[in-house]
Amino acid sequence: MSHEYVLKPFAPEIRLNIDYPRELNEQQLAAVTALPGPALVIAGAGSGKTRTLTYRVAYLIEQGIPADRILLLTFTNKAAGEMMRRVTDLLGHELRALWGGTFHSIGARILRLHADTLGYQKDFTILDRDDAKDLIKTGMADAKFDKKDKHFPKPDVLNEIFSLAANTHQTVEELVDGRFSYFAQFAAEIADQQKRYHARKRATNGMDFDDLLALWLKLMQEHADIREHYQRRFQFILVDEYQDTNKLQGDLIDMLAARHKNVMVVGDDAQSIYAWRGANFANILDFPKRYPGAKVFKIETNYRSTPEILNVANAAIAANVNQFAKELTPARKSSVKPALVQCHDAGQQAAFIAQRALELREEGVSLNNIAVLYRSHFHALELQLELTRQQIPFSITSGLRFFEQAHIKDATAYLKFVANPKDEVSFKRLVQLIPGIGGKGAEKLFYSFTTNRAMPDTSDRMLDKNPAMTATTAEQPATSNQQLATALQACTRAVPKKAAVPWAQFVATISQLEADSTRRNAAKMLRLVMDAGYDDYLKETYDNYERRLDEIQQLAEFAYQFGSVEEFLTQLALLTNVEAEDDPADDSEKIKLSTIHQAKGLEFEVVFVIMLCDGLFPSGRSTESNDGEEEERRLFYVSITRAKNELYLCYPLMRGGFGASGVDSYQSPSRFLAEIPKTLLNEWNLR
Repeated sequence: MSHEYVLKPFAPEIRLNIDYPRELNEQQLAAVTALPGPALVIAGAGSGKTRTLTYRVAYLIEQGIPADRILLLTFTNKAAGEMMRRVTDLLGHELRALWGGTFHSIGARILRLHADTLGYQKDFTILDRDDAKDLIKTGMADAKFDKKDKHFPKPDVLNEIFSLAANTHQTVEELVDGRFSYFAQFAAEIADQQKRYHARKRATNGMDFDDLLALWLKLMQEHADIREHYQRRFQFILVDEYQDTNKLQGDLIDMLAARHKNVMVVGDDAQSIYAWRGANFANILDFPKRYPGAKVFKIETNYRSTPEILNVANAAIAANVNQFAKELTPARKSSVKPALVQCHDAGQQAAFIAQRALELREEGVSLNNIAVLYRSHFHALELQLELTRQQIPFSITSGLRFFEQAHIKDATAYLKFVANPKDEVSFKRLVQLIPGIGGKGAEKLFYSFTTNRAMPDTSDRMLDKNPAMTATTAEQPATSNQQLATALQACTRAVPKKAAVPWAQFVATISQLEADSTRRNAAKMLRLVMDAGYDDYLKETYDNYERRLDEIQQLAEFAYQFGSVEEFLTQLALLTNVEAEDDPADDSEKIKLSTIHQAKGLEFEVVFVIMLCDGLFPSGRSTESNDGEEEERRLFYVSITRAKNELYLCYPLMRGGFGASGVDSYQSPSRFLAEIPKTLLNEWNLR
């Protein structure tokens, strides 16, 4: 039986010469020196959460707790590395015995020791997402279900369903019934695919990332000796970013802490913004219920932002019912009030930000310290155009760039092909969306298509028939004559039999797109693409199809401002090329454009939050439930608390081409703005 240690407060066995009262504020000190037992540390934005955790580790070491009896869990490798570095700096030497890392790295470490207990070999392979997708494909091939139904989810979507099921402790049937209801008819087949996938993983001695947690939990649930070993070993458990844990991670922590109850979880319920990824808000909210007698520490002194920004942040989150009430208090001196900026439309909003950024640059603020935050990718389209026009450098830190996303490239490929029938890249991209047509098939079809277009009734032949027609006239893009559709129809013999029906639908779509009534209107063309069945393709291909659908719809609304399809495509090409030149190694000054989700944990001297309109922020879907609206309010809170010195809350009153009619329409300011007392803001009316 392993020796158990008991924390002896204020009777140190190892002296580290750390003056805790001098180096920590009162609230941090209380958490760091807490007596054994369960503890919830609510660490507000900018309050020194990482500092609190690292000093807690040092304090435990100083009290005689061996490093190998401490477990420190984080969410990202970067966070784990930073935490371990700070602990090393604080102690003056590396602490190799400390079990510190991400949930998945600790899970892998434990499973390497006990894999045989679960029927795996200890040299099991850890599958990445592509490996997992390949195994799922194999299972689909073995199943021999009717593959003709094009609406059955593809391997990427199945992988996401299986992952969410593991992390939320739901069955596939429950998940399909709720989040993926459009696959309800396939629920039994999807559950069968899950069984096949699990069986193939075991047969190939492979584990995916979800298994590193799910099998770790299974190991402890089913093997009492192993469970007791780790419950005794990890006498003190520290968890970072606890508000982002999912059901599976929450259960792991609870099981590990079941013996000693010495678990300290640190997080901020007001920054819980990842429910869509499976994070379980109830973990942090219900912690005191699951651990009766748990101490709750609040760290509310903010070292990042001015008092005026914190006043707005406190007001912004106050309306949430489900939260631990807190009041961020400033450590900094007073400064200017945040600005509430009312703009006529998105174009004026973009022009204001560009102008103000240049003014700030003149005032000595580096562009690197200026950020524009938004709810969704498409909210920044007008801004990207404006910054490009004014040659103001910017970088996008929102993950995959907007115009590089597959669904955006698919949708615009229709427009590019109709505008330029010689565009081989767009043609091949489109036909490979059709089930049964691959790279070689696309090559063959493009040859057939170009051959058919060169036959009678092309421009040269038409000139021969009608000398009065000028060459300029003949070179005009295809119109209601539907020359493209005719040439495509002539390719039917080269189309695989299993692709005949979707090919006919593709030809019909091109026929509609090249008609006079549609061809000159980029927005109308994009909407037609969606109505012609691309939305069904999104459903079967992407787990987040609703977001992708929204983005294409918003791209269509964005397109209304352009006079022609060619102008629209030219601007998109310019934007894409500017973004492609963004080199991560380039340290030149650039304004940061980012979704709020991607900006969590970051800070900037100046922050602009844009498109604060109901239906955009909060998003339309989120307001359908109280939980959804409260999460959006937390997202708003996160955006505000990124700002150190200046904050601009911006909204346009009109949206160009907003809605199916393409007519400019009025937008209501975000309901979140109405919850902030006007006395806390400077109102700027740019109309």
